[in-house]
Amino acid sequence: MNITEELRSELFRLQDKKYGDFHSRIVPGIARENIIGVRIPMIKKLAASCKNKDISGFLGSLPHKYIEENNLHAEFLNRMKDPDICLSEVRKFLPYIDNWATCDMLAPKVFGRIKPVLPTFAAECHASGHTYTIRYGTGILMRWFLDDDFDVKYAEAAAAVHSEEYYVNMMTAWYFATALAKQYDAVLPFITGHRLDKWTHNKAIQKAIESYRITAEQKEFLKTLRIR
Repeated sequence: MNITEELRSELFRLQDKKYGDFHSRIVPGIARENIIGVRIPMIKKLAASCKNKDISGFLGSLPHKYIEENNLHAEFLNRMKDPDICLSEVRKFLPYIDNWATCDMLAPKVFGRIKPVLPTFAAECHASGHTYTIRYGTGILMRWFLDDDFDVKYAEAAAAVHSEEYYVNMMTAWYFATALAKQYDAVLPFITGHRLDKWTHNKAIQKAIESYRITAEQKEFLKTLRIR
């Protein structure tokens, strides 16, 4: 049994069919037969248990059949220690991501060691034409560049993404809602200036209003900026 078969067998051993039914309802576009039904904590434990195994065969077996295999793949990348190898593997993996859940769980901590190259990588993702790669690019800007390394040029890059895809626009809204919580004064002009598409604009305001990090006064003002 090769490593891919071994890991698939282990995923089926961890199967929870009721969870699989639930998961299929929150990841539209993934056929039920491509969902085994394994909770993320169990996937993380499985990845941890493979610490001393050669998983290169599994990483090279794209495309995977099951969403859990994609999630396990993402978790393996999250645990990588070499930032350059990790970035290379993320580039290989992104075109095969077909759902928001796998996209959003792909967050290697080691990227913190190569932050200077991440804005260029985010731009590369934005130019890809692939829904979840574009979403990932904005996620990079949100995860790594809304605190000490914030620059309004990164908000400009997020605002420049225009799409008909729900999961791209939802990430843009999430970015600006988070940015309003962390960099309110710098990012507010993107809202007052109607820099976003109508749906994304209103969704960003909705998510910001739901945030405990936005003051009551700010929330009341943001409500007046909704586009009818």
